[in-house]
Amino acid sequence: MQNSFISRRLKFIFIAAVAVALVGCAGAPPKRPQNACKIFAEKSSWEKHTRRAARKWRADPAVLLAIMKQESSFRANAKPRRKKLFGILPARRPSSAFGYAQALDGTWRLYKKDTGRPLARRSNFKDAMDFIGWYTAQSRRKLKFRATDAYRHYLAYHEGWGGYQRRTYKRKKWLLQVAQRVDRQAQTYRAQLKRCW
Repeated sequence: MQNSFISRRLKFIFIAAVAVALVGCAGAPPKRPQNACKIFAEKSSWEKHTRRAARKWRADPAVLLAIMKQESSFRANAKPRRKKLFGILPARRPSSAFGYAQALDGTWRLYKKDTGRPLARRSNFKDAMDFIGWYTAQSRRKLKFRATDAYRHYLAYHEGWGGYQRRTYKRKKWLLQVAQRVDRQAQTYRAQLKRCW
């Protein structure tokens, strides 16, 4: 009787350990994040979700990927670094940004309400990619961007639609450089996807 209880318990522990390992692998960032074809070869479900978001929101998949790469480096549980008090003590994080898309709490709530997806999670690739597609679609509608304009899409993504209209990015030289980097990455992804899609 006791042996069978121990045996069942060991089976449960083994199955739980395997499940945790599989979830850990699924959530790990891709090994070659600079190459869209390599990303999708490693994570085939990501290709499906990226295609779906691009089609649904009439977005450029290269722009969606470039924004996600910049925001989280494709890490499911990414958060902004904590500030330091007196240079050593960890303080609060500078924002509520979280997940693959680094979406803020309020923007994520707006997305869930607007799309009727109350169970969407920022740590889920499919949901995060759909969010970025939705956000860029709103930017195109509100700000009249082209779908392929990664530079402006990223500035609006970072500053918000109101911030972009107020040109808050003009005072942030570092952000303009980041937006240029996102634009270059989108161009690279676009060229790669022509070869493997």
